[in-house]
Amino acid sequence: MNAPLILSPAALAKIDKEILKYPPQQKQSAVMSALRIAQEEKGWLSAETLDFVAGYLEMAPVAVYEVATFYNMYDLKPVGKYKITVCTNLPCALSGANNIAEYLQQKLGIGFNETTPDGMFTLKEGECMGSCGDAPLALINNKRMCGSLTPEQVDKILAELN
Repeated sequence: MNAPLILSPAALAKIDKEILKYPPQQKQSAVMSALRIAQEEKGWLSAETLDFVAGYLEMAPVAVYEVATFYNMYDLKPVGKYKITVCTNLPCALSGANNIAEYLQQKLGIGFNETTPDGMFTLKEGECMGSCGDAPLALINNKRMCGSLTPEQVDKILAELN
C-alpha cells in the first residue's frame, strides 16, 4: 500500500487483528471494525480516513461509504467529546423517549445533530438499540447505555460527564 499513513501503527495492528477473523480473501468483512477503530483514533471519519480504510481493506471506497453512512454509530463530521444518542424508535417513544429527548435539547441548548458551543456534547437521534425493556434509553459515545431515563437521571449523567 503506497498511500500516506492516515492511522497510527497501533490502530493498524488492531485492524489487522480484526482482519484475521475472516478468510484471507474476505478481509473486507472487517470493515465495520476498521471504521470503529479509525473513529476511536480520529474522533470522526473524514473522507480521507474512509478512503484510507477502503485502500487498506482492498475494497471500493463506495462500499466503505455505504457502511459508514448506513449505521448511525459512525460520525462523518466532528462531534462533541460526548455523543449522546437517544433512541426514539416506537417502543422507546411510547416509554417517554421523546420527553427525554426534549429535556436533553432544552438542557444542552441544542437540537439533534448539533454540538454545544463548548464542544462537549453532540445530540443524536438513534434507532433501536435492542434494549426496549429499559426504555427510554440513550447511548453515550457508542459504549455506555443508560436506560429507564428520567430527567433526574439525565441531570446526574450530564454532571458526571462535565
